[in-house]
Amino acid sequence: MEDGTMQQRDGATDVLTPLPRDETASTVQGGLAYLADMAGRLAPHFARSEPRQRVMVYVRGLLSSVERKNSWQLAEVSGDATPYGFQYLLGRADWEADAVRDELRHYLVQHLGNLHAVLVIDETGFPKKGRHSAGVARQYSGTLGKIDNCQVGVFLGYASQLGHTLLDRELYVPQEWTNDRDRCRKAGIPEARRFATKPQLAQQMLVRAFAAGVPARWVTGDSVYGADRRLRMWLEAQPQAYVLAVSGQAYVWVDEQQRQVKSILAALPEAGWTRLSAGDGAKGPRWYDWRWLALADPLEPGWRRWLLVRRSVSTPTELTAYVVFARQETMLAEVVRVAGTRWTIESCFEAAKGEVGLDHYEVRSWTGWYRHMTLSMWALALLTVMRAGALAVEALKKSLSPSQGMSPLAAFKASRGLPSR
Repeated sequence: MEDGTMQQRDGATDVLTPLPRDETASTVQGGLAYLADMAGRLAPHFARSEPRQRVMVYVRGLLSSVERKNSWQLAEVSGDATPYGFQYLLGRADWEADAVRDELRHYLVQHLGNLHAVLVIDETGFPKKGRHSAGVARQYSGTLGKIDNCQVGVFLGYASQLGHTLLDRELYVPQEWTNDRDRCRKAGIPEARRFATKPQLAQQMLVRAFAAGVPARWVTGDSVYGADRRLRMWLEAQPQAYVLAVSGQAYVWVDEQQRQVKSILAALPEAGWTRLSAGDGAKGPRWYDWRWLALADPLEPGWRRWLLVRRSVSTPTELTAYVVFARQETMLAEVVRVAGTRWTIESCFEAAKGEVGLDHYEVRSWTGWYRHMTLSMWALALLTVMRAGALAVEALKKSLSPSQGMSPLAAFKASRGLPSR
């Protein structure tokens, strides 16, 4: 490897691992060593010393146990009198968020890389007020469960036996924005950026992951992505195995005729189901009944397509369908495992918003959004890697939190009659 680590392949699991490290460390000092490693990886991407130091202060703030992780609160954690240093870091300092994202990908492959891993695509919403934040619009957000004023980010997750975290990100920019170039310029959206659907954004991230050699056997996602036939055909052309959910409105080829998924589901016989776990949840194994039906063969020799159907055990009328593309020798149990990994990205969103402030930002610009997202993803990745190594995460977070007494920032606010929060 370029940084002096090596990859070791375990014959049983094909896990790619870094050089040996102290797996028993469970102290704050152990966590600080991980932070020092991260600082060394990020340093080459910051030419000037001030932003190089500031970025690690920002990440330490994201990792702390402070409740809100906007620039004001992070300034308080770090002992700064004002948030201006962080605002400069996110808005005007000279560094490339995409280069820092690429470094994150390299870091995660070293620590979590697994040849049987799954790339998971999904989006999440960020409620916003006003109309000036890049890409903000009244649009549907599954996170909110309704149409509301928000930004939507499309993310690529990485799920392996060693952990799961976020690997890449793209801001969804609605057509009402891309059709208004003046509005885009004011928000810092690049001139070359044109409208792209969520599946197209997902494909862009997958292209980057494949080009970088990220080890993964599967791609999965919900029906937003499974419904896009162009995305499925592109994956098959790689060829890249996938398990993508589809709605009942989708059409598939069965026995040389095109049929709507909902009509296939309605005609399924009562016999022939197999009960399998889709993985462990908060309350133990998640049991469902499963079956799959052969679809028209793809062009790629040795590969097959199936329609996978999941049935709720408690509510048998509740059915979910997936289109599967995989090698012909693939077993049902493996496909079920992959379908069950989609929850990992929802878990990542929950952890990133709850632990490292993914949704706590106050920036409005395109540049600020990508920079904050990238640094939050780094913070989440560090926690994931620490947990994989059995380090005490909570002890580190508490050590990075503010001490008692009035901080310089609190004094600054009080002197100007500003609210404390």
